[in-house]
Amino acid sequence: MSARGRTLAWGWLLALVAIVAFACAGRWQLGRMHEKQAMLAAAGEAQDRSRAQPLLLASDPKRIDSYDWAAGQGSIANTTLWLDNQQRGGRVGVRMYCVLLPQDGVQAVLVDAGWWPLEGDRTLPVFGCPAGDVQAVRGLLAKPPSTGIATGDALATQADGRWLATRIDLPATAAALRLPTGIAPRVLRLDPQRNQGDAGVMLAPGERDLDILPNTLTPERHLGYAVQWFGLAIAVLVIALVMTFRKRK
Repeated sequence: MSARGRTLAWGWLLALVAIVAFACAGRWQLGRMHEKQAMLAAAGEAQDRSRAQPLLLASDPKRIDSYDWAAGQGSIANTTLWLDNQQRGGRVGVRMYCVLLPQDGVQAVLVDAGWWPLEGDRTLPVFGCPAGDVQAVRGLLAKPPSTGIATGDALATQADGRWLATRIDLPATAAALRLPTGIAPRVLRLDPQRNQGDAGVMLAPGERDLDILPNTLTPERHLGYAVQWFGLAIAVLVIALVMTFRKRK
């Protein structure tokens, strides 16, 4: 094989490697898009407030990846957990989590009581979980927020005794809060609708939503990235073809 032929062969080999890599990346993005579309559809179907399930389902290991609208009663522990680096509408803030000890459950349940903005000095909100008597709660049972890349301790105490978490680590949280029965694998996202007759944690003034994809890419973003990767694969193919025809002239 001539030097020119070897150069052409190596060029096509590198081009094919790049094309396969770009195509695989695009296919992965499409897979993530379909996964998140399915998650959004399942969460939407579960938000039927007329068919509330018991809070006991929060501890069901078979439904960790499922969504259920649940309602029940329990007492709120005298502790407040703030989850750091939570975005909402382009703003950075924290989410307040309370610990619910449900009457119809064995394990404690983390309750997402809403989002709060943080000012420049990063001072945590003064408000805390309304501990006390038995309270009625309702909302969507869902997996905790994605932990992302786990580095360092999951949570630490602040000067005022409250907890600030970088991620939701259920075993670490249960140990830190001394909950012998552990914490259920799903959290309760409180109903954003505040109704007449609500009390306790249901009236917590934080901004609430049922967004199951906070701080992560939406299906539309995954589609956009997939188009980019497939576009790069096509571009490499076109360049390889053009270079091949030029060398033959």
